[in-house]
Amino acid sequence: MAHVVEPVLEGMGFELVDVSYLSRQGRWVLVIYIDKTGGVTIDDCVKVSREIGYHIDVEDMIDNKYVLEVSSPGLDRPLTREKDFVRGLGRKIKVKTVTALRGQRHFVGRLMRFENGMIHLEIEGSPVALPLHDVDRANVVYEFDHQ
Repeated sequence: MAHVVEPVLEGMGFELVDVSYLSRQGRWVLVIYIDKTGGVTIDDCVKVSREIGYHIDVEDMIDNKYVLEVSSPGLDRPLTREKDFVRGLGRKIKVKTVTALRGQRHFVGRLMRFENGMIHLEIEGSPVALPLHDVDRANVVYEFDHQ
């Protein structure tokens, strides 16, 4: 799905953040998260929804009935690709891995580096390295400014 959606979005001046196709309460939902410099407006979501919906229908990509949702990534932006981790350097993130590392699959820490497919976090003063290929899910953790 991303291979069809991404070029359309880029042509419209948007970045594809994530795409998921899932069943919610018995109906299929295609969720597309987009971003652009300066942020995403409701009008942007409407425009993208119309354009992407048209392409999906023309390509006849989805056999069953579905609902299309287009949204900004929000404050807890998902990190799915290498460029997302590079952009998130210095931010607090949470990561869920596929396999356990030291008996643990959930990690929350500051993203210090991303090199050679490895996510380097600092968790309570200790470094932890996680391979990107073992990440099930990763998101930015929004930190409120307490000044």
